[in-house]
Amino acid sequence: MGPEHPESPARIAAIKRHFENIQLNEKMIQVHSEMAYEESVLRVHHPRYVEQLELISPAKGLIQADPDTLMGPHTYDAAYLAAGSGIKAVDDIVEGKYSRAFCAVRPPGHHAEPATTMGFCFFNNIAVAAQHFRSTYNAKKIAIIDFDVHQGNGTVEIFRNVPDVLFCSSFQHPFYPNTHTDIDRPNIINSPLNAYSTGTELMDIWNKHWQPAIEKHQPEFIFISAGFDAHRDDPLGEMNWVSHDYYWLTKRICELADRYCQGRVISMLEGGYNLKSLVVCAEKHVKALMGEEV
Repeated sequence: MGPEHPESPARIAAIKRHFENIQLNEKMIQVHSEMAYEESVLRVHHPRYVEQLELISPAKGLIQADPDTLMGPHTYDAAYLAAGSGIKAVDDIVEGKYSRAFCAVRPPGHHAEPATTMGFCFFNNIAVAAQHFRSTYNAKKIAIIDFDVHQGNGTVEIFRNVPDVLFCSSFQHPFYPNTHTDIDRPNIINSPLNAYSTGTELMDIWNKHWQPAIEKHQPEFIFISAGFDAHRDDPLGEMNWVSHDYYWLTKRICELADRYCQGRVISMLEGGYNLKSLVVCAEKHVKALMGEEV
């Protein structure tokens, strides 16, 4: 998206390099993404929107798809690959190849609404993966947990009228995108947090709201929109989380996944723009998914 944009290729490169440096990659099965099928994307996005993205895709240079989101010659394909990563993970997990996956993808997805590009997002990756599981494998109940510093407005918009999909979201408030925070639906649990909130408030949200809701819902699969920009060092947020908060929360999620859905969890990268904090948070998150003690 240009040399000064925070959503840069350096994010994925830093995670990959860090995992190699600490030899965490040797404990994982590394799988290359495959392009999402258009029919999978169309389960959550309007056909005209997908067509328009292809039409405006530039042959060279950059264009603005929205005030915050630029599009280059390879963005359209990258968006299909990012969405395809979650689909690949769903299929592999259902086939028993592994039970949990962390999809290190960009562009992110949780701001993308059915017909709107927003906040660095083109296709709603987590929604595409979740709907692929529900549609392909005749599944119903799933849970999506979003702990990005920004609310996943796109995911709310897609699933607000789908009671079989439970959506739990923490986010700084008031903050971008300042929409969908007052949705009154039993399957949408918004947990707004004041600036400078710490992991203590996160634990309170989990214990009082998210865990009881997930236990009542009893999902068949848990999906995570993993944004690491609530970390205290991130330039785009004003929260005071630390890396161990992500480990703690991920452990709690995995405990419920073990209880209700055969341990099945897919996490997809959303935000996180300070490279030093991003890689450590991703490390703690993945170690929790792997069941390692930290």
